Amino acid sequence: MINEHLLVSGADYFADDYKINPYYGSSDINLEKAKEEHATIVECFKKAGIKITKVDPPKNCQDGVYTANWAVIKGKKAIMSRLPNARKAEEPYAASVLESLGYEIIKVPEEYLFSGQGDCLPCGKYLFAGSGYRSDKPAQKFVADTLGLELIQLHTIPQLGQDGKPYINPVTNHADSFFYDLDLALSIISENCIAYCKEAFDEESQKILENLPLDKIIVSLEEAQEGFACNLVSTGKSVIMSSHAPKLKRELESRGLTCLTPEITELKKGGGYIRCISLAL
Repeated sequence: MINEHLLVSGADYFADDYKINPYYGSSDINLEKAKEEHATIVECFKKAGIKITKVDPPKNCQDGVYTANWAVIKGKKAIMSRLPNARKAEEPYAASVLESLGYEIIKVPEEYLFSGQGDCLPCGKYLFAGSGYRSDKPAQKFVADTLGLELIQLHTIPQLGQDGKPYINPVTNHADSFFYDLDLALSIISENCIAYCKEAFDEESQKILENLPLDKIIVSLEEAQEGFACNLVSTGKSVIMSSHAPKLKRELESRGLTCLTPEITELKKGGGYIRCISLAL
């Protein structure tokens, strides 16, 4: 079983004051509904047999609900994120939480961006890593080397501006993408199976993925981008996933997996979904 134990916080301070990815600003956020969605997802986790550790969200941090971006954890090692400036207040809070839970706190070099589990997904001996938006390649190599995993370095396609060039987000001052974190384009179904949206990756990354000796499920661009299909949590037996990805759901069920599909309208307005609100411990 994978994802046996997850860390979650809450949507208490969820807002759209800083539009740090392409999903923010589509419409007003209903905070009470976002809180209800978060609670429903957590109940689905529990129904799937997942142990939950819940902590208070960091105060006045609009993205503090997305605990996946706090770190990458293997064993008792927690490699901490280096987040965009708009999320910096989450870093010391996340470190204090994980230290209190008994994890060894490890930090990547200060000069690098690192988006935690959002951009680094362990899968058996592999570490799938996405760079170019919220994470730098040297940070991801540091993580792979520290955890003793084989690095699979990937890059998703950028969001383009009206001039046809990669769009630079004015809040983060970094290039942006509808797949700014890898967990929006690729998911771990088991230690031997991944699901990913081929069209979300550049050609080099597509070739890397195609040549891996793993079982693969291809997700459509529509379900990945509009339905957040890849942003799921799987135990290897149960999958908590989008209610707007029927093709992926059918494929997973055909393989004997049980799918739980909570309805989510508010949390996705911040560019996050089911995987994003949970950090695998």
